[in-house]
Amino acid sequence: MAGTDEAVADDDALFVLTAVLLTPAQFPSVLGDDYVAACGALGIEPYAEGYGLVLGQDGGGARWTVVVDDVSLVAVAIASWDCGMEYDLSPDDRSVVCALPGWPLALAVAAPGVPAPHDPLPDPSAEGTDPAPLTPPDTEVWGAAQRRLGADEIALQWAVWREQIDDDTTFSRPDGNAPEDGKPSEDENASEDENASEDGQAPEAQASESGQGDAGEAAEGTGSRQHPGVRRALEEALAYVTAPPPPGRIRSAFAPGGARMLRVDGPGWSLVARTDDIAFVLLDEEPGEVLPVGRGPELPGLLKSLDELAVRPA
Repeated sequence: MAGTDEAVADDDALFVLTAVLLTPAQFPSVLGDDYVAACGALGIEPYAEGYGLVLGQDGGGARWTVVVDDVSLVAVAIASWDCGMEYDLSPDDRSVVCALPGWPLALAVAAPGVPAPHDPLPDPSAEGTDPAPLTPPDTEVWGAAQRRLGADEIALQWAVWREQIDDDTTFSRPDGNAPEDGKPSEDENASEDENASEDGQAPEAQASESGQGDAGEAAEGTGSRQHPGVRRALEEALAYVTAPPPPGRIRSAFAPGGARMLRVDGPGWSLVARTDDIAFVLLDEEPGEVLPVGRGPELPGLLKSLDELAVRPA
């Protein structure tokens, strides 16, 4: 990309503010539903080993995202910062894959002694072919990026969201009717989240018990008790078991008690779940809504199968 690499190739010209990993197991969800889509959003090849994204400002204050292939260096820097330690992240010029104008994430910090963060001016020599600056998603609207960010936040704050589910109340059917026996089962004790649909009715999860059955058959077992978007998400998640999706669409991370935290995405939906607990679903067609999915007898098998397919941080 003409003009961009030269602008930040010198380490002294870039004031590093933060960095993130871009690997099949860990990448900024704002960029896409999976690792391949995230790389595509940046115009780079989905290299199996991944990349590091270094976000900073040049001497004029312009925002730049530098893509490097030294994943280990970026991982060490992030780990050091997370531990409150100083670390001078200075990638070697040979590790720089490209530099892109703008930032894909919103940052609340800025480099001292330089102008306020702003997008760099277009390079006149590029004759209009240089890439548009990367920008964080607009928080005032709802779309795929915001839906994925919401799912990320639930995964990070699982305990807070889980506390909003009252275990003394069952999930209700979309038609408002209670289960036939009028009593909650042991595995289905959960109530609607405070952010559930406007009619106050939350869905109950049903999927293949083994996690390996036919998606259509599993959906038939749900009857009319599910939000149609939740039903679609579970059907598509179940289909991943027999037709694995692109890398990064199913991710698994550590959770307390030997459990795993799952993040699963698909066209128009995101799922967050703990393998020993319930799940939450966010949908493009339900702006800002978080739909809790009761554990039931069959969700555990689905989560187990998805976890076996997931990529995990090294």
